[in-house]
Amino acid sequence: MKILVIGDPHGNLPKNLPKNVDLILLNGDIGKSDLAKKIWFLKKENEVTASEKEKETAHNEIYNSSIKLLKKLSKKNEVYTIMGNVATCWSKLLKGIKGIKKVHIVKNDIRRINNLRIGFLEYFVDSSWIKEFEIKDKKEKDSAKKQTEKAKRVLNRFGKNLDILICHQPPYGILDKINFSGTPKSWQSKHAGSKIILDYIKNHQPKYCICGHIHEGKGIKKIGKTEVINLGLCGWKVLNL
Repeated sequence: MKILVIGDPHGNLPKNLPKNVDLILLNGDIGKSDLAKKIWFLKKENEVTASEKEKETAHNEIYNSSIKLLKKLSKKNEVYTIMGNVATCWSKLLKGIKGIKKVHIVKNDIRRINNLRIGFLEYFVDSSWIKEFEIKDKKEKDSAKKQTEKAKRVLNRFGKNLDILICHQPPYGILDKINFSGTPKSWQSKHAGSKIILDYIKNHQPKYCICGHIHEGKGIKKIGKTEVINLGLCGWKVLNL
C-alpha cells in the first residue's frame, strides 16, 4: 500500500505530487494562515488586540483555503487529516466537508485501513511547552495541563501495534528546535515538541510518527524502531506499507 503523507500545507499543495497512491494523510494546518499568524504574534510581542472583524477575516482565510485544498486532494484519493494549531471552527469545517466525498477529519481516534492501524492525535498544548517557553499566565498553564492529561489518555488508548501515528507537533527534542526568524527572539533555539508524544513513542514504538508544526525542523530521525518524519512546510513522502 502506497501512502502519501503531506505536512502543513497552509493552503498550498506541493508541486509534482505522485499520483499513483492509495491513501493521503495530512498532519494538520491545512489552511492558509497569514492573517492569523500576524494577529497572534502581534498579541504575543506587543499585546495588541485584533478587532472582531480582523479575527473573522483570518478565520475565513483558513476555512476557505482548507475547503479548497481538501476538495482538490480528494478528487482521486481518500484523504484523512487532523487539525493543527492553525485551525478554523471545528464544527464549521465538519459541516463544510459533508459535501466532499473521500475526506475524513479524525480527532483522537484510530482508523483501520487495509489492516493498518493509524492513530490520529489532535493538536494540544503540552505542559512541557509551557515550561520550556516560561509561560506565566495561569489560564494557559491550567489549559495546557488539561490538554496534556487528555492526550495521555488518548495515547494510552492507542496502545501498542500502531503502524502510523499522525500528530501535529514533533516529539520533544526531536526535529523540534525553533530557528525561524519570524518568531519572538526569546523563543529561538528552544524545543517546541511534546514530551507526551516522546514518551508514547519510546514505550510503544509505532512504525512511523508523522508530524510537522516546526517547519525548520524538517527531517527524519529514529527513536528506537520508530521513524519520526517532520514534513516541514508543504513537505511530502510516500510510505510503502
